[in-house]
Amino acid sequence: EFPSLRVMAESLAWRIKVYLQWSGWLQYVPNMMLVLLLGFFILLFKWLHFPNTLLVFDALFAVALFTLCFDLITVKLNCRPEEAIPPRRDHLDEFDLMLSRKSCRSFQWRDLTPKHRGEIFDVVKVWTDPKKLLGSKPIRLEYIREPLRVWPVVGCHEFLVAIAPKEYDRTAILDVGRSLQKVVLHATRMGLATCWIGPGADHKSIVTKMGSRFDEAKDHIICVCAIGYPSWYIPTAISLIVGRVQRFRYPLQQLFYADAKFKNPLPFEEPPFKRFERCYEVCRWSPSSFNAQPVRVVGQPAGRRFDFYGANSSKYYTPVAVGIWMSNWETGCEALNIKGSFKFLEANEIEVKAMENDGPAYDVSWICDDV
Repeated sequence: EFPSLRVMAESLAWRIKVYLQWSGWLQYVPNMMLVLLLGFFILLFKWLHFPNTLLVFDALFAVALFTLCFDLITVKLNCRPEEAIPPRRDHLDEFDLMLSRKSCRSFQWRDLTPKHRGEIFDVVKVWTDPKKLLGSKPIRLEYIREPLRVWPVVGCHEFLVAIAPKEYDRTAILDVGRSLQKVVLHATRMGLATCWIGPGADHKSIVTKMGSRFDEAKDHIICVCAIGYPSWYIPTAISLIVGRVQRFRYPLQQLFYADAKFKNPLPFEEPPFKRFERCYEVCRWSPSSFNAQPVRVVGQPAGRRFDFYGANSSKYYTPVAVGIWMSNWETGCEALNIKGSFKFLEANEIEVKAMENDGPAYDVSWICDDV
């Protein structure tokens, strides 16, 4: 049977979208559509002889056209003044550092300095050491110094590619999220910008750029992290749309619970939970794919154990998000001088009741060393 016109149209639209996305033009399509729409209304109001309304739309058209041209010249064509390298953030404590970190959507074209690159390599080596991992499977953070086909990030040409064994192991995915977040936090301390990229990365281009470093029979790409110096010049549509989404977070009451039925929020202001209040906040502001925030935590009554759950059945992006929470949680606890560690509990030690049709899934517990 021949495909229907609707299916053909949807397929064509998808191919166009993918082409624009990987060629780096999709970021500018909203501006272009706005210019065309305003141009249509200008012609319409000229034909209808509405001079006063026409003046308003002429002004809007001029602003939209200027914005589009400015974005294309400064970002797409990279015709812009050289920007400064940001200073280090050594003056920030661990909590302020974690809260100050934002996903960067536009990077300078300059390379990392040899000193900065070497420092990042040292941190990567530390946090991919098998002794630092929770699981038994190795993970890698491979460095690529070439432009990759990613979206919506622009300008970046240096990346860390997170790789786990091809045979699925959820603990290895947790290690990817936890270890890469440790590197991201150190990069933030250095003044560098980062952006976690999951579905917005074209894995085929990554495999090609990696060459012999990637074995399709043994390796699996989990995600990518862009790293570099932030740029003030960013496509307007990305700044408005992504920036708005990035600022949204669920309230703490929807993330931390006092029971495994996920109905009663944790009593944050009461002991023994109050001492962790800054840890809750840095977890809440952790990055996640599509800003889905797919992590839930259950605090046990004594405040000595916190169980971390993935809130849906995603095999990769959810455990990565859980790993990021783990990193922020233990970093916060260390800053508060609350000693503890992560441990995988047996099924008979935890209570799980479905919160959704496809979740939650217990991942790991943080257990305080305090008696």
